Parts: sequence; structure tokens; C-alpha cells
Amino acid sequence: MFDNIFSKLKRRRLDENLSANRDGFGANVASNLNNIWDHLFGDNDASSTTTNTQNINNSRSGTAGDMSMAVDRPFNLNERFVTVLDQLDSRVEKFRKDALGLQEKRDFLLMSIDLIKSNDLMQNLSESEREEIGCYIQRVNARLSTVELNVRTVRDQSQEDSLSQINALIDMMITLGDPALSRQKCQMYLNACCSASETGTMSSFAATDMDAGPVDKKFESVLLGCTLDDQKNIKKRLQALMGYLNKQIVHH
Repeated sequence: MFDNIFSKLKRRRLDENLSANRDGFGANVASNLNNIWDHLFGDNDASSTTTNTQNINNSRSGTAGDMSMAVDRPFNLNERFVTVLDQLDSRVEKFRKDALGLQEKRDFLLMSIDLIKSNDLMQNLSESEREEIGCYIQRVNARLSTVELNVRTVRDQSQEDSLSQINALIDMMITLGDPALSRQKCQMYLNACCSASETGTMSSFAATDMDAGPVDKKFESVLLGCTLDDQKNIKKRLQALMGYLNKQIVHH
């Protein structure tokens, strides 16, 4: 009975996917689904038929073996579900990490646009040149804004407020207009991240960042209110920003 139900469900779902997706992506999705269903219910079709036949014969004979066979079949089916779900779980985790990586790249691009926009060398351009560059910046920013990535980190209201304050502080630092001052402030923010690592909230960074230097106490206080994932992402963002500011100072 299970085999009949799942066989019909398998065919129906694959037909729906094949009819709804005629392009290459749809074919890949249907192929992947087919592999999943085959893994669940296709590998042991012959053995399941034999098992069902044995169950029927045992039930007719009225032997005690029919109980063990009746229990064994659902138990094996449950194991197959768990196995496939384990595989899907690992794929979901990898997908989430890939999405986080793309999110970091998007944030870096956005930060780069903001830095160019606030670069004091813009003042050395003529008015028409500044207007032309400004329009170009708007076009690039508009294209970037068409990409929306959101990997949700579970936060309570206090952690949401802390992250918002951190983002505001970093945005203010980026728009200072003086690369040397921005670099000094960025370094103090990074030192705050290292100081947080010494408290154990960012233990993965503690080994390499001892005695980093002066700390922005306000930034550090707000940082400690963020989630561990947010703290790590903030440090990565500041490190990327510091690399960019160092290049700006060299060019000056």
C-alpha cells in the first residue's frame, strides 16, 4: 500500500515540475527531485515487493513473524527519510554560508560606493565633472540596489538596536571626509572588536589580536550587545574598510 501511494505521489510531483519548468533550470530541479525520490523509494522497489509478499504470506499463516515484518518495513522507511533529510540539512547549511558570502560582497561594494562618493578628491574636479561622476555613481548604486540578499540572524529587540547603532557609527566614520581620521576611527573600532574577543564573546579572534591598541569604548559597549554572528561580520566589514582606507592614504 505504501509503495502504491508513494509511486503515485512521485509520478505526480515529477510531472508537475516538468510541466511547470521547461527551461534548463527547471530540468535541473526536476532531475534533483527525481534523484531524491529515487533515493527514498526507488532503490528497494524489488525488495519492498518481496517484503510485501512475505508480509501477506505471514499474515495468512498467522505466524508471529508477521508482527516483526510489519514493524520492520515502516522503521526502514523512517531511516530513509532521516537520511535524506540529513543530506538536505547539510545542503541548506552550505547554501546559507554561500548566501552570507554574497551578502558580504554586496556590503563591500556598497561601502566602496560610499567611500568614492565622500572622497575629498572629488572637490578637485570641475562642477561638470563632479556632476558626471555623481550620475555614474547613482547608476552603479541603482544596479546594486536591484540585488536583495537577506540571511536572517535571530535577534531580540536589544540586539537589533545594538546592530542598528553599530551600522550608524560605521556610516558616520565612512563619511568623515578625511581618510586619515576615518582610518584612525576604524582602527579604534577594530581594537574594540579585539577587546571583545578577550572577553570570550569573539573567541575565534582572540589568539591573534591581543593588545591591539586604543579602543573606542562607546563602540565596544554597543558591540557587546550584538549577536556573535553580527560581531564577526562587523569585524570582517571593518577589516575590509581598513584595507581600503590604507590604500587611500598611500595614494594621498
